[in-house]
Amino acid sequence: MGRKRCVGADCSKMAAGCCGVKKQKLSGSPGSGGPGGVGAGSGVAGTGHCGSELGIGSSATVAAAANVSRANGLGGPGGNVSGSSSSSGSRKMVVSAEMCCFCFDVLYCHLYGYQPPRTPRFTNDPYPLFVTWKIGRDKRLRGCIGTFSAMNLHSGLREYTLTSALKDSRFPPMTRDELPRLFCSVSLLTNFEDVGDYLDWEVGVHGIRIEFFNEKGSKRTATYLPEVAKEQGWDHIQTIDSLLRKGGYKAPITNDFRKTIKLTRYRSEKMTMGYAEYIAHRQHHHYQNGIGHPLPPYNHYS
Repeated sequence: MGRKRCVGADCSKMAAGCCGVKKQKLSGSPGSGGPGGVGAGSGVAGTGHCGSELGIGSSATVAAAANVSRANGLGGPGGNVSGSSSSSGSRKMVVSAEMCCFCFDVLYCHLYGYQPPRTPRFTNDPYPLFVTWKIGRDKRLRGCIGTFSAMNLHSGLREYTLTSALKDSRFPPMTRDELPRLFCSVSLLTNFEDVGDYLDWEVGVHGIRIEFFNEKGSKRTATYLPEVAKEQGWDHIQTIDSLLRKGGYKAPITNDFRKTIKLTRYRSEKMTMGYAEYIAHRQHHHYQNGIGHPLPPYNHYS
């Protein structure tokens, strides 16, 4: 099947959500139900929702963003805490446990009024990225927002740590009391490709972003991170139809309409860390990481 490398502003257009919401009916209008893990569109330029409770995200208009073609390469330090990568090959992962620790630091400092943590030591290369927060033993979605614009990781993780924790429209802002029950995931997006067939992607390997025109002729976009379809047990058609509903498409979905979709597939590197792991990591690396505040208390699931 034909495909081409996705480069330039076209590739970095805003995604519309990506992982998590309240379960929806794939055969018709979105509905609510049990827990799951997908995402939906965002009307904020340069950002997208994602999460882990299947639900209905807002539809998204396409927003031009920065060039992500330079972020398609991999390299740098490897990660070691609950890490997974859908990128192929034997290259080292860029995402690392330290990135999740940094996100916890940023959130902790903000909630307690400390000075922001100093510049981290991990790479500052530009990547499209998402920060996801989940909470509790069942790891319910608590917030997830990211961008398809390639952002330098130091500033990008600072920004989207707080945006996903405090400004995800599906949830109230996070509080101090929730910290001990949180899990943080950092996803770095890579290897963007436009494909000529909407079925030309692999469940569990590729994230997908679709662009389509709704009933009123407006262009919409929506995305799911690579893990979403596999976690939900969806096939290609179910995933596409779910994305269309999340993007606000309300008419009956036909196979002819699916063929009009413009689909971009991509991969990601993901690292997840819980609060307990964060505390343990910080107890071992407190001084060299330059944290200028006391370590938070470890009170997991209190």
